[in-house]
Amino acid sequence: MSRRTAGRAVARGNQQVLDSLAARVFLLAYDPEKGRLTARSKLGKVLRAAVLADLQLRGNVADDNGRARVTTGTAPADPVVAAMLEELRAVGPRRWRHWIDRRGRATVRHVRDELVRAGLIKVEPRRILADRITLRQPLVRRHVLQSARDTLRPSRLVSRVDLRDASVAVLASTADLRTVLTKDQRTRHKDRLAQIAVRVGPVVPALKKSLQQSQYSAGG
Repeated sequence: MSRRTAGRAVARGNQQVLDSLAARVFLLAYDPEKGRLTARSKLGKVLRAAVLADLQLRGNVADDNGRARVTTGTAPADPVVAAMLEELRAVGPRRWRHWIDRRGRATVRHVRDELVRAGLIKVEPRRILADRITLRQPLVRRHVLQSARDTLRPSRLVSRVDLRDASVAVLASTADLRTVLTKDQRTRHKDRLAQIAVRVGPVVPALKKSLQQSQYSAGG
């Protein structure tokens, strides 16, 4: 394979992975200034919520009186999204939070491994400390970040923003991922984020409740 052909293949692989909301959130949870992954304690929940939002946007899952129900959509190509769809199909309709609260660590590993295979990150295992993660293509992360932040621009109608980009923004805000939105940005765009959350659907309040319960349990 020529260098040019290889480059095109990598680009296609990157795009396929970045169609995944969970992959985007993972990249944005990485702090390039500190050179490490942030929000580790809640990242699993956020990624699970991102996959659920992905399934809903793809038409694989619908809300059924507060429960996530599998529908007849096209089978997802992304292995992380496909794996969760099989979970839902095997168990049957459950409340959205049920799916956010389970298998978080496994989902983090699964998403991370897909990003490694796509050549977007490098992971160096360490015995004591957390594995070292390095961005291999920082510009990709920068593009994902800008796309998410652009959905908050007042000049853009909430009804017209790309729901995939908007989902990343509102999930990051819900989880207080400050590598995506600072506290000041969240406050400034509070009303707009609430409007976007309505468009994204039931996974947002489910994630909020899940994170609040975790915080309460840790504090108690």
